[in-house]
Amino acid sequence: MSYVYDAGMLVAADRNRRKVWADHRVRLELGLVPVVPAPVVAQASRSGRQVQLRRLLRGCGIVPFEPAQAHTVGALLGASRTTDVIDAHVVLVASERNAIVITSDDDDIARLSANLRDPIRVEHV
Repeated sequence: MSYVYDAGMLVAADRNRRKVWADHRVRLELGLVPVVPAPVVAQASRSGRQVQLRRLLRGCGIVPFEPAQAHTVGALLGASRTTDVIDAHVVLVASERNAIVITSDDDDIARLSANLRDPIRVEHV
Protein backbone atom coordinates (compact mmCIF):
# COMPACT_ATOMS: atom_id res chain seq x y z
CA MET A 1 0.00 0.00 0.00
CA SER A 2 1.26 3.45 -0.81
CA TYR A 3 0.10 7.01 -0.24
CA VAL A 4 0.04 10.23 -2.21
CA TYR A 5 -0.24 13.46 -0.25
CA ASP A 6 -2.26 16.32 -1.71
CA ALA A 7 -1.94 19.97 -0.64
CA GLY A 8 -4.46 19.59 2.20
CA MET A 9 -2.13 17.10 3.90
CA LEU A 10 0.81 19.46 3.54
CA VAL A 11 -1.18 22.40 4.91
CA ALA A 12 -2.40 20.32 7.87
CA ALA A 13 1.16 19.25 8.67
CA ASP A 14 2.37 22.83 8.36
CA ARG A 15 -0.32 23.80 10.88
CA ASN A 16 1.08 21.09 13.15
CA ARG A 17 -2.10 19.00 13.39
CA ARG A 18 -1.25 16.16 15.77
CA LYS A 19 -3.31 13.44 14.06
CA VAL A 20 -1.69 14.20 10.70
CA TRP A 21 1.76 13.86 12.22
CA ALA A 22 0.82 10.68 14.09
CA ASP A 23 -0.54 9.07 10.91
CA HIS A 24 2.53 10.15 8.94
CA ARG A 25 4.84 8.67 11.58
CA VAL A 26 2.95 5.34 11.51
CA ARG A 27 3.34 5.17 7.73
CA LEU A 28 7.07 5.80 7.98
CA GLU A 29 7.47 3.23 10.76
CA LEU A 30 5.75 0.68 8.51
CA GLY A 31 8.25 1.51 5.77
CA LEU A 32 5.60 3.27 3.66
CA VAL A 33 7.19 6.39 2.21
CA PRO A 34 4.43 8.70 0.95
CA VAL A 35 4.94 10.58 -2.29
CA VAL A 36 4.07 14.17 -3.07
CA PRO A 37 3.78 15.41 -6.65
CA ALA A 38 6.13 18.36 -7.19
CA PRO A 39 3.26 20.67 -8.26
CA VAL A 40 1.61 20.00 -4.88
CA VAL A 41 4.78 21.15 -3.14
CA ALA A 42 4.66 24.34 -5.21
CA GLN A 43 1.00 24.82 -4.31
CA ALA A 44 1.63 24.55 -0.54
CA SER A 45 5.05 26.16 -0.24
CA ARG A 46 4.87 29.86 0.53
CA SER A 47 8.06 30.68 2.43
CA GLY A 48 11.24 29.26 3.87
CA ARG A 49 9.72 29.67 7.33
CA GLN A 50 7.38 26.70 6.87
CA VAL A 51 9.48 24.49 9.10
CA GLN A 52 6.80 21.84 9.63
CA LEU A 53 6.13 21.56 5.90
CA ARG A 54 9.80 21.04 5.17
CA ARG A 55 10.02 18.52 8.01
CA LEU A 56 7.14 16.51 6.53
CA LEU A 57 8.66 16.59 3.05
CA ARG A 58 11.93 15.12 4.37
CA GLY A 59 9.96 11.91 4.99
CA CYS A 60 8.39 11.85 1.52
CA GLY A 61 9.38 11.13 -2.03
CA ILE A 62 8.81 14.03 -4.42
CA VAL A 63 7.65 12.97 -7.89
CA PRO A 64 7.96 15.26 -10.90
CA PHE A 65 5.30 16.13 -13.45
CA GLU A 66 6.71 14.22 -16.40
CA PRO A 67 6.13 15.55 -19.93
CA ALA A 68 4.69 12.15 -20.92
CA GLN A 69 1.91 12.64 -18.33
CA ALA A 70 0.64 15.91 -19.80
CA HIS A 71 -1.78 14.42 -22.32
CA THR A 72 -3.12 11.88 -19.83
CA VAL A 73 -3.73 14.63 -17.27
CA GLY A 74 -5.48 16.70 -19.93
CA ALA A 75 -7.67 13.77 -20.97
CA LEU A 76 -8.59 13.13 -17.34
CA LEU A 77 -9.60 16.79 -16.95
CA GLY A 78 -11.71 16.58 -20.08
CA ALA A 79 -13.44 13.37 -19.02
CA SER A 80 -14.24 14.73 -15.56
CA ARG A 81 -15.11 18.23 -16.78
CA THR A 82 -12.76 19.77 -14.23
CA THR A 83 -9.87 22.21 -14.62
CA ASP A 84 -7.40 21.68 -11.76
CA VAL A 85 -4.24 20.32 -13.35
CA ILE A 86 -2.63 19.64 -9.98
CA ASP A 87 -5.58 17.55 -8.75
CA ALA A 88 -5.55 15.56 -11.99
CA HIS A 89 -1.81 14.96 -11.62
CA VAL A 90 -2.33 13.78 -8.02
CA VAL A 91 -4.95 11.29 -9.24
CA LEU A 92 -2.70 10.08 -12.05
CA VAL A 93 0.27 9.60 -9.71
CA ALA A 94 -1.95 7.67 -7.28
CA SER A 95 -3.36 5.56 -10.09
CA GLU A 96 0.11 4.67 -11.38
CA ARG A 97 1.11 3.54 -7.88
CA ASN A 98 -2.22 2.00 -6.80
CA ALA A 99 -2.04 4.46 -3.91
CA ILE A 100 -4.44 6.13 -1.52
CA VAL A 101 -4.72 9.92 -1.81
CA ILE A 102 -4.72 11.86 1.46
CA THR A 103 -6.50 15.16 0.77
CA SER A 104 -8.86 17.82 2.04
CA ASP A 105 -10.32 18.04 -1.48
CA ASP A 106 -12.21 14.72 -1.41
CA ASP A 107 -14.95 15.68 -3.86
CA ASP A 108 -12.71 16.89 -6.68
CA ILE A 109 -10.27 14.02 -6.29
CA ALA A 110 -13.13 11.50 -6.25
CA ARG A 111 -14.70 13.12 -9.32
CA LEU A 112 -11.43 12.76 -11.23
CA SER A 113 -10.90 9.24 -9.93
CA ALA A 114 -14.34 8.16 -11.14
CA ASN A 115 -13.03 8.57 -14.69
CA LEU A 116 -10.28 5.97 -14.24
CA ARG A 117 -10.63 2.33 -15.19
CA ASP A 118 -9.77 1.46 -11.57
CA PRO A 119 -10.78 4.33 -9.25
CA ILE A 120 -8.37 5.14 -6.45
CA ARG A 121 -9.10 5.35 -2.73
CA VAL A 122 -9.40 8.80 -1.19
CA GLU A 123 -9.03 9.60 2.51
CA HIS A 124 -9.87 12.92 4.11
CA VAL A 125 -7.16 14.67 6.07
